[in-house]
Amino acid sequence: MGSTRETVRRVRVHPSGEVRLERTPRPEPGHGEVLVRPVLVGICGSDTHAVAGEHPFIDLPYAPGHEAVGVVEAVGSGVSTCRPGDRVVLEPGLACGRCRRCAEGRYNICAELAVFGCQTDGAMSDLFTVAADRLHVLPDDVGDLAAALVEPLATPVHAVRRAGVRDGSRVVVLGAGPIGLLVVAAARAAGAAEIAVTDPMPDKRDRALRLGADLALPPDRADEIAGGVDVVFDCVATEPTVRQGIELLLKGGTFVVVGVPAGPVAVPLHLVQDREITVLGSLMYVREDVEAALRLVSRVPVDELVSAIFPLDRAAEAFAAAQDPGQVKVLVQVSGELPV
Repeated sequence: MGSTRETVRRVRVHPSGEVRLERTPRPEPGHGEVLVRPVLVGICGSDTHAVAGEHPFIDLPYAPGHEAVGVVEAVGSGVSTCRPGDRVVLEPGLACGRCRRCAEGRYNICAELAVFGCQTDGAMSDLFTVAADRLHVLPDDVGDLAAALVEPLATPVHAVRRAGVRDGSRVVVLGAGPIGLLVVAAARAAGAAEIAVTDPMPDKRDRALRLGADLALPPDRADEIAGGVDVVFDCVATEPTVRQGIELLLKGGTFVVVGVPAGPVAVPLHLVQDREITVLGSLMYVREDVEAALRLVSRVPVDELVSAIFPLDRAAEAFAAAQDPGQVKVLVQVSGELPV
């Protein structure tokens, strides 16, 4: 006799790159876990690289969804931080809690770090379960669309904090995709006096200006950024952007790798040495960065960043759209009404 257990829909990306909507058993929360009904789930650059088989740390097949906003459906035993009906945003980093970096509070670089929706089944499903400490309860004044930007905004907030951007800093952002645009917002909030952005696409340069950049140029005109800068955020992470970014820095400047390189990249070490350049990697974020993103997101113009929303049963179209360079942030609506 067949099982009568209830099933839910879940998106899965197969080794061929095909995005399918499948049926899986309904999850139930265990001790310390929460059952969440997602409302909106974002598609990240990491997801588009993974679908193309180009992400160094995501293996196919996988079940995506690490940028999620939802409503608590039920809680398991031992959970007191949220209750059914709470609106929540997911913090997807899964740390061991035991290693040296976790003990230092730097759990974003945990020795055993995994990411919910990258190395585990994710949130692009009718329901998902996750440890209660991976959720942040949303304040009433942060709507669902804005909340969908909290997770991607936390990455730039972390990068800006690591770089030490402060009042008067001169900043360059290489790449005006979603993360680059959010770096502009985070750097401005931290006090940056001048922000220049480079991107080959005119529409993205225009959007960067509307989001607060002072100057936006195609990469082949970056030499027009005069006088040298204090901090460069590389949100592309290719050999040409690394070289260009380091060349733009003042002596004593800071180069921050925010994008995910597809593989090894040559670095102009003679400039790093001669100019005492600090080269920083920046990976994800920790709780204080998510909390800062929650405070900042209301100042970010959502309409400039959310460029398309698809229902869950059109997830394959959503992933195809997300690979279009003309798109910014593509969301999948799992439940509730599509925003007007």
